[in-house]
Amino acid sequence: MTIANINDFGRDGNNVKWWLGNARLTDLSGRLLGAHVAHAGLIMFWAGSITISEVSRFVPNTPMYEQNLSLLPHLATLGWGVGAGGVAIDTYPYFAIGILHLVASAVLGAGGLFHVFRDPAILHSEGELGALFHYEWNDAKKLGFILGSHLIILGLGAFLLVMKAMKFGGIYDSAIDDVRLIANPNLNPATIFGYLFGFANGGWTVLGMAAVDNLEDVIGGHIWIGSMLIAGGVWHTRAVP
Repeated sequence: MTIANINDFGRDGNNVKWWLGNARLTDLSGRLLGAHVAHAGLIMFWAGSITISEVSRFVPNTPMYEQNLSLLPHLATLGWGVGAGGVAIDTYPYFAIGILHLVASAVLGAGGLFHVFRDPAILHSEGELGALFHYEWNDAKKLGFILGSHLIILGLGAFLLVMKAMKFGGIYDSAIDDVRLIANPNLNPATIFGYLFGFANGGWTVLGMAAVDNLEDVIGGHIWIGSMLIAGGVWHTRAVP
């Protein structure tokens, strides 16, 4: 089977359909949007259902790693429900977060099904708002807008962690076995970007970014990456090729 153009992949009825994935939706902006929204709903459902499941079988007096938990330890590192000594003293935040994810999964799932079964397959006929999400592969400006929007959202996500660490309760610090606010994140570019090349604590190490040993560097790094993502996103949304 020979394909002259990647955009032609999947248009021949003899092609193996299960190989195709999103290639089947190359020219169907509405269907591709629905698939992405539904996929986000599945991710939310997994996160919510597993969180609720782990809350239901959580044993307070046993370390989380001994209970083979996957998501509650990550929530604990964000400072939710954790007291002095790194002890999980309140599981209600975990339960609430799990329920929020389940509710979000229902909304996203409904949106995905709507775009797949009810909304136009191509969004340029959907009106001004719908046309905002339509794309053409030869329209570099629109593709730049879509890429830029994704980058901005990722940057805002990085700043959510920064705000949680600096303003809203802090995060768990294993060095002191307690939750604390990160009041002075390290913004020194030599330190932050040095990890990318294996430099840490005044020398070189094969560990690279795994050599980070303090939360000031972690949060400072998120400030850098969040700023870069948002700046790049704004550039892509406004750049005219």
